[in-house]
Amino acid sequence: MAVFKPFRALRPRPEFAAPIASLPYDVMDSEEARIEVQKHPLSYIHVEKPEVDLPPGTDLYDPSVYAKARENLDKYVEEGYMEQDSQPMYYIYRQIMNGRAQTGLVGLTSVDEYMAGVIKKHEFTRADKEADRIRHVDACDAHASPVFFTYRHTDAIDSVVENVMRQELPVYDFESDDGIGHTLWLMENPADIATIQSAFAKLPCLYVADGHHRTASAAKVGLLRREQHPDYTGEEEFNFFMAVIFPDNQLKIFDYNRVVKDLHGHSKEEFLALVEKKFVVEAVPDVDEYQPTQTHEIGMYIGRTWYRLIPKPGTWDAANVVASLDVSILQDNLLHPILGIGDPRRDKRIDFVGGIRGLGELVKRVDSGREVVAFAMYPTSMDELIGIADAGKIMPPKSTWFEPKLRSGLFIHPLT
Repeated sequence: MAVFKPFRALRPRPEFAAPIASLPYDVMDSEEARIEVQKHPLSYIHVEKPEVDLPPGTDLYDPSVYAKARENLDKYVEEGYMEQDSQPMYYIYRQIMNGRAQTGLVGLTSVDEYMAGVIKKHEFTRADKEADRIRHVDACDAHASPVFFTYRHTDAIDSVVENVMRQELPVYDFESDDGIGHTLWLMENPADIATIQSAFAKLPCLYVADGHHRTASAAKVGLLRREQHPDYTGEEEFNFFMAVIFPDNQLKIFDYNRVVKDLHGHSKEEFLALVEKKFVVEAVPDVDEYQPTQTHEIGMYIGRTWYRLIPKPGTWDAANVVASLDVSILQDNLLHPILGIGDPRRDKRIDFVGGIRGLGELVKRVDSGREVVAFAMYPTSMDELIGIADAGKIMPPKSTWFEPKLRSGLFIHPLT
């Protein structure tokens, strides 16, 4: 079964929702965050990246940073910008980007189910990133931003959500600076809540879509609190963590592209000759951008020319769900053997560009000389993501890019 509980969110009063809502901590650097709070003084970036309120150059992992996050979160309450709901409920959160809507439910998922693998993941996490979020959650005494989950859609859940959206007025409804619409409804009716909770209990599992580090950290804070409270019952707030859960058929994964700084000692001609051993290589002249149109098709930009790469038969194991991914085929047949990039997580010669920034970013970076070659990927599908998670496998790094990003600051889960 999948545990999914209603809760009492700490959230902005309606008139402050738009000025408070912010992008998550991991999509901007400190300098961008400082600009953000200058434009939007109430931005929740004060909690997500509290170094904006400390002297420039402050170590991002200094204890003062986490203490400032807690201080700033408390200020939202003390100064009347946020308040906690009086009763547990679910929250319906809809985002609209370029006319496409995705509607999720906000509630609590289980630490025990994450540890047991009922909540399935598809990425490795790094200990240093986990440690940062553990300290942030622990200092704030709250899950200050949600994780992003998905599930195999069911009519039972869809019908309740659609009915509430049709009958109730939203408490938030605004458009952020990037043109994305954000709307929040409260699901307060006990019968609706019971139906949703029962429907999730019938699901065999949930899936982490985005936010693996936040998920792992939230679970580990729960385990830490259990050590601190050995008489815990299992019902305390720290046994659960906040998630926005979207049905799989509403999510869109964007391409996650690659750029490489050099050709590992090869000339352009030598490099292309080596690539042709594993791929059918076709020049695509007279185009500014080349977007792959199907799986097992990769775009490559080098020397102001786009090429189409089609992996030759036998260059990947079709029976292996991970090896069949385009990002794996590129890594196993080109990035590693030709360009010497054995560990893309740590190799400084490779960088990753989310598809939301457009293929023009790849062209710009190569033409500027910052990188030498770029690869445009066909997006990983939701079926591939779920299939890999079901198989207990791990995707290569930077395989998925979800948009739109969840806004932080619209709902917070206090742990006490």
